[in-house]
Amino acid sequence: QVQLVESGGGLVQAGGSLRLSCAASGSILSMDYMGWYRQAPGKQRELVALITSDGSTRYGSSVMGRFTISRDNAKNTVYLQMNSLKLEDTGVYYCNLYSYDTTRTGYDSWGRGTPVTVSS
Repeated sequence: QVQLVESGGGLVQAGGSLRLSCAASGSILSMDYMGWYRQAPGKQRELVALITSDGSTRYGSSVMGRFTISRDNAKNTVYLQMNSLKLEDTGVYYCNLYSYDTTRTGYDSWGRGTPVTVSS
């Protein structure tokens, strides 16, 4: 099994910045893609950013140019740098990881989420 622990969420004023972290632990031989999703109240969960094992990235259209995803494979950690935050960035941010254990079994794991609130 794999455990994901997010941190870094909180309250920030519009225009400010936050950096989210997600640390993975457990039965991990290798990590494939890692990503961040968010869910605003009353809305569906949406992709924020994704990074593959070779470092390729993909962003949701609403965050492109403002957010940056990165990963540190040595620390089994993915980061999300969020700049120029807007009110509409408010939501619970979830970390997602697809990884393999020593038996080559794949796991699609989710964190419990960290709340981000952007105020005016």
